[in-house]
Amino acid sequence: MTPNEALIIKFYTAFANSDFKTMAECYHPKIHFIDPAFGLLKEEQVLKMWEMLLIRSKGNIKIEFFDVKADEFTGSAKWVAAYNFSKTNRNVTNRVSAEFVFQDGLIIKHTDNFDVWKWSKQAFGPTGYLLGWTGFFHKKIQEQALLSLKKFQESK
Repeated sequence: MTPNEALIIKFYTAFANSDFKTMAECYHPKIHFIDPAFGLLKEEQVLKMWEMLLIRSKGNIKIEFFDVKADEFTGSAKWVAAYNFSKTNRNVTNRVSAEFVFQDGLIIKHTDNFDVWKWSKQAFGPTGYLLGWTGFFHKKIQEQALLSLKKFQESK
């Protein structure tokens, strides 16, 4: 196992244990995170996003990860999150592919990719099925996610 594979395993083990502080230890201070829900987040925003998601899940999130690969510079993993989407009270199982870039023994870039339409069908039901594939709906999801993060940061 490479040191960076161990780092990815440490990150996802902490995620599975709702330990956002240990997750934060895995990130470089200049971390950039990108995903379909939040878009691009940087530095403190990334740490607060994970903290917010884990606090709001109230321990009712199940994380599984597998296919961890990494060399000196880049890495990848696949992970699955099963949780209750709070806005609609619907169960979601989200399958995510993650890519990483490392610097100074830490993750400096983390990119998560998932099928927004599949996610929105689960999270929003018929509305997600009908509109979840549209750019308009993706933009609305991102606006709401960023607003939620902003409110969380302001409350801390």
